[in-house]
Amino acid sequence: MGGAQRRDGGRTGRVLSGAAVAVGCVLFLGGFLWGALAYRPYTVPTDSMTPTIAPGARVLAERIDGAEVHRGDVVVFQDEVWGDVPMIKRVVGVGGDTVACCDRQGRMTVNGRPVEEPYLQNAGPASPTGFSATVPKDQLFLLGDHRADSVDSRSHLAKDQGAVPRGAVSARVEAVAWPTDSWGMLARPGSFAALPGGTSRPGPLKWLVVSVVAGAALVLGGAAYGPLARLLTRLRAGAVVPDG
Repeated sequence: MGGAQRRDGGRTGRVLSGAAVAVGCVLFLGGFLWGALAYRPYTVPTDSMTPTIAPGARVLAERIDGAEVHRGDVVVFQDEVWGDVPMIKRVVGVGGDTVACCDRQGRMTVNGRPVEEPYLQNAGPASPTGFSATVPKDQLFLLGDHRADSVDSRSHLAKDQGAVPRGAVSARVEAVAWPTDSWGMLARPGSFAALPGGTSRPGPLKWLVVSVVAGAALVLGGAAYGPLARLLTRLRAGAVVPDG
């Protein structure tokens, strides 16, 4: 009777372990495939976005359409006026906004409302040089977080108020992947959330990571069942003391 129960239990275990491996493969490979379609890696060459993103950091950026961009987003874009390579900056103004700096407390304002920017490199004024620009329709005003060392919309005010077309944006940075001590998701600035239109919603990266990790755990757990079951069987057999 006991042998039959063990055989039935072993058969059930093998079925469950096989199912775990199959589901794990779907989650693991599906997560990687989804990630490859939804995201692109970029290397940040300069320190214009420090301390948010250090020079040489590897980031993951969600492929999006320019129409999906909100204030506060860190975006990847390419514009011929700025150069012929992809650049990464933060969106601080959208079409119709008047972006200016600085008020009496050294803060940048959007449509006259001061914006707190805890992500800036320095605790001083939001910009070492004053500026004011009204963003044309369907365009974006972009600044680096290291305002004292960033070539951004302030440097191109003579052309379309320093703004770039929404269509120039190809991706939105969601996370820093390297170096490991800086790994993490980029937060949406709360100060921009209070403005009309709010901030963008996070992409699916968190769920992709969960899918890949859960898939790997299921594959490893299912694959380990057979060896562990055989080891347990041998241990049980060795523990039996023969009669006589």
